[in-house]
Parts: sequence; structure tokens; C-alpha cells
Amino acid sequence: MYPDKLASLLVAANLLIACGTSSSDDSDSGGAGGAPTGGAGGTAGTGGGGGTSGGSGATGGASGAGALDPPPGGYSERAPLLEANSEMAVAEVAGKIYVLGGYPASRVPQTTVQAYEPATDTWVLATPLPIAIHHPVAAGVGGKLYSLGGQLSTGDTNRTLVWDPSTGGAWVDVAPMPTPRGAGVGAVIDDKIYVAGGRPPAGNAFEVYDISDDAWTSLADVPQTYPDRNHLAGTAIDGKVYIAGGRYAGGSFSDPMTDSLDVYDPNTGLWESKAPMLRPRGGVNGIAAFGCLFVWGGEGNSIGEPNNVFPDHDVYDPTTDTWTALAPLPTPVHGVTGAAFLDGIIYMPGGGTAQGGSSGSAVFQVYRPNLRCQ
Repeated sequence: MYPDKLASLLVAANLLIACGTSSSDDSDSGGAGGAPTGGAGGTAGTGGGGGTSGGSGATGGASGAGALDPPPGGYSERAPLLEANSEMAVAEVAGKIYVLGGYPASRVPQTTVQAYEPATDTWVLATPLPIAIHHPVAAGVGGKLYSLGGQLSTGDTNRTLVWDPSTGGAWVDVAPMPTPRGAGVGAVIDDKIYVAGGRPPAGNAFEVYDISDDAWTSLADVPQTYPDRNHLAGTAIDGKVYIAGGRYAGGSFSDPMTDSLDVYDPNTGLWESKAPMLRPRGGVNGIAAFGCLFVWGGEGNSIGEPNNVFPDHDVYDPTTDTWTALAPLPTPVHGVTGAAFLDGIIYMPGGGTAQGGSSGSAVFQVYRPNLRCQ
């Protein structure tokens, strides 16, 4: 185990004692606290040995009348996906969770859209995509579901599609992205969807879609320290875009990974590097919850973990510019872009359980954060 990882576990243990528990009816707005302070930029790496990381926090469901499931700081599972999947995108609209595209063990791109209802713990198939894609970006905004880019069997696409779950009609094309891309990441601020990075040749392109105007604008590229950054985590906190980790200089699990955390401020149009993750990881996923950035999973080559999949689950506090290791994933996964945070729970559907794209699973893990960054 890395020394900095061990130190973070000790910090996490103290935080668990100090912070108490989260209420089961916390909203998913999760506003951040004060502005982040400066920190060092990320460093490059290829993983290397490291052993299983993360703390030993609670797992599984809680028992007893009125107990939370999962308990604060713990994991449990929900009904499995209808179809095993990885390299897909996830988004939430009006309290429902959607899984778009991806591919199962066959590695054949999918048009499938799976929809989950948390209140009943059930999945159904929704209106399929008009194209079979993997590695897209998904976003839920204004009661509608957006699919942005992705990879076809013949290459990348720049198609931007929108679907209205309330009507159940067909997917509709809107303005295409300036840059075709797969394995990028998205973040939503108000009525704008920001999309960053992607497998070569997308490079470090960074663009924003204005829903009201149905128009795309090219912005300052993701910092070029790590060219062609892809398979990264991203979200928005307090009006800023956060991107973490990922691969670079190529789009394969054998390519180098970074621990870099970079933040874009739409008000200034500038990027700023913050404290790096606890170790380099590619194929990661993440989301904002209670003003914190949660990043989990990922895959690499010869990383010292079973199946070459990272069990790591770490949290970043923008108010202190620090990372803390949490309890590791019960089932380490990679190959998912996007998640959902509803009623105090982070929903983590699907993902690959072994190195490569042919290990898509139907596992549906959930985690209840008990840390707040505000």
C-alpha cells in the first residue's frame, strides 16, 4: 500500500468519527463550500504495484427497524441491470437513472437504454438510441436526456441526441459537437453541458453546448501536460468543471495514466491544477455529492490489483484541496462514465470487472457518503 494512501486512511477514520452520518432525505443538490485553494499539479504514471487500497469501512446493507441501507460510509447492491454492460454512460433525469449504449462481453456497440426506478428497485428498457455506440457521454438537463458523441464500430461520432422521457418519443438530433469523440467526460452547469477530452484524435478538446441556443462553443483545451486525455472522471461543483485522472498519449489500458485534477472556471475561462489524486488511474468514474468530488474504480496494466481493476474510492474536498481514501469498492469496476446522486446515495450501475472491454457486468452498487465538503 502506498504511504500516502495509508495516511489518507487514518485521516478518513478521523473524519468518519467527526462528521457523523448523513440524513436519508438529503437532496442531490450538494452545493460546494468555499473556493478551492491552490495545490500541486498531477503527476504521470503507469500504475505499478500497490496492493488493495482504501479503508475497511462498512459494506452491505443495514439491518433493524429504521436503519439506512446502505449505512453511512457503506455499500450495498440494488437490482442488477437487465443487460450486462461496460463502456457506457449514465445520467439521471427526474429521479430515474439511465444507462446508455456501451457493450457487453461481445464488444458489439449497443443501442440499448436501460432505465432504473429507485422507488421500486426495478429496471425497464427505454426508447433505444438511433445509433449503436459505446464510450458516449450522457447528461440529464431540464427533464431531458442527452447523449453526446461516442464511438461507433467505424469510428468516433459527433452526434448530439436528446430524448424526452416524459413523452417516450424518438431521440432527436440537435447541433453536433465540433469534435467527434469517445471516452470523454461531461459536466452540467445550469443549461450548459461541458464535454472534455477523448480518445485520439479528439485530443484535449473542450467544448460547451448551450441548450437554449442549440449551439456549441470551443473553449480553452484541457491542459496539454497529458495529451489526448481520455477515460477520465468529471463533474461540476459550485459552478466549476472538475476533471480527474484518466489515460493519455493513447486510449488503451496499457497507455500511461495520470493522477491530475484540473478545474475550469467558466467565469475566467481558465484551467487550474489542484492536488493530485492518491495514485494515477485510468478508466475512472466520479460524481459530486455534498460538495465533494467522489472518484472510484478504473483499470490499468500491471497495477498490482486483481484483474488489473482498481478498487480505490477516494473523495476530494475543494475547500481544503485534499484527497481522502474511502472504503474500497466491494466489486471493483471500470468503464462507466457518469453516475447519479439521489436522496443521499451515489448510484454506480454496471462496469467491467476485469481488464479490457469484454467484462461488462450487471452489478449495481450504491454508496452512502457521510462526508460533506461545505
